[in-house]
Amino acid sequence: MIDEFGNRARPSPFRLLLCVAGLAAALSSCSTSDDPAGEGFPIPPPPRPFSPSEILKQFDTGAPEPYRLGEGDQLTIQVWEKPELSGVQTIGPDGSLTVPLVGTIHVSGLTREDAAKAIRDALSRLYSGIVVTVKVDQYIANRITVLGRVKTQGVMRFDTVPTLLEAIARAGGLAEPITTNPSNLSHAAVLRGRDRIAWIDLQTLMDGRDLSLNLRLKPDDVVLVPEDSDLPVYVLGEVTKPGPYRWTRNMTVLDALSIAGGMTRDAHSYGITVVRPSQNRRVVVSQSDMLDPQVNSIVALERGDIVYVPSNILAKIGYFLEKIDIFNWVFIPGALKK
Repeated sequence: MIDEFGNRARPSPFRLLLCVAGLAAALSSCSTSDDPAGEGFPIPPPPRPFSPSEILKQFDTGAPEPYRLGEGDQLTIQVWEKPELSGVQTIGPDGSLTVPLVGTIHVSGLTREDAAKAIRDALSRLYSGIVVTVKVDQYIANRITVLGRVKTQGVMRFDTVPTLLEAIARAGGLAEPITTNPSNLSHAAVLRGRDRIAWIDLQTLMDGRDLSLNLRLKPDDVVLVPEDSDLPVYVLGEVTKPGPYRWTRNMTVLDALSIAGGMTRDAHSYGITVVRPSQNRRVVVSQSDMLDPQVNSIVALERGDIVYVPSNILAKIGYFLEKIDIFNWVFIPGALKK
């Protein structure tokens, strides 16, 4: 609008306030699109489930059994009063060993006592009153491979079939790298053959809450202790560094915001939304909730949770007023005309 002097007229303060109010309403309606469950918001996968008890029972071999010989085991065979028949033997890939005078004897899968009896029976055709003992010098066949977040990865050998915790202990226990939190090691997998796997609640087992999870393994089993870095916590919205962050046990909303650099000055600190996709639910917490120890159950995070900090509508209005700087405007009486 042009005034009588040919200059552009300034709007009245009343009309300007009406414009600001309209802008506030528009911003308020637009802010609803910041819903963390809205389109385009990243929904992480649910946490990896644990195997049901029926599957775990199939993996547990039950009570410990006597060691059974296998390929690669090194034995000392002692035939009393017959040094020419005694000596060190290694079980071959076919599960057999060679005894002088009697030839090949299959011993894979037998206990030490059963192997000694098999050799004695074979020699009894040539000698009477023969006495045979078998001692295992090196246990090779009873192998368990331990991989993942343990201090020493690799193939572990046992003289008896170990339990899951015994295998992890032989590997030096869980690793504690500087860049991660060992409490992220919440799962352990037992891989058997090419197509069988059981997921164990490792934290519950190591805390002693359910010792039935301490499965007895079988030779050639693979124990994997992965880290749950694939299930982060997402911190989005009005924070300094939005993005995915590594989840740690007992992590709170305050921890997540701190890792993300804290909230910006435009954040609405009393409307922080926590979305839990695994349970299809959400909780709104405030800054006072985060500092209240009585509501830890509300603000404790789980793997895959989303923490969303919305914008403060007053901050948006303040930004607009800062840009238009209405207090430096000069109003000319009678400038506005219909």
